[in-house]
Amino acid sequence: MPEGGCHCGAIRYETSGEPMHHALCHCTDCRRHAGAPMVGWTMYQADQVTVIKGTPRIYQSSEHGRRHFCAACGTGLFYVNAAMLPGITDVQSGTYDDPDAIPAQIHIQVADRIGWMTEAHKLPAFERYPVTE
Repeated sequence: MPEGGCHCGAIRYETSGEPMHHALCHCTDCRRHAGAPMVGWTMYQADQVTVIKGTPRIYQSSEHGRRHFCAACGTGLFYVNAAMLPGITDVQSGTYDDPDAIPAQIHIQVADRIGWMTEAHKLPAFERYPVTE
């Protein structure tokens, strides 16, 4: 079962069982909170996600949305919305020790997607940061 944690190591978690799905979210709320063009989320029943080290801080990002993050380094970890998704915990998939363990399956909230993200896969790719002269 995938395990993961924050950037600084203050918070660690483990998951059990299979996730319901793995989605790449393009909504404005996720993008702004993460400072990224999209965020990967794996959806689990709440009892399948256990924090085994540390205590995340909770930010009320909307009327019902709660984002859990590391107060020391700022890494986003979980999303909970008891009104919309009762009994569900979304895990930010980029925080897994092995992010390849659960491949993404769908893109969601593409109505909010940044325009250039529709063709981002066509951009030049480099193994590391390219050297410029």
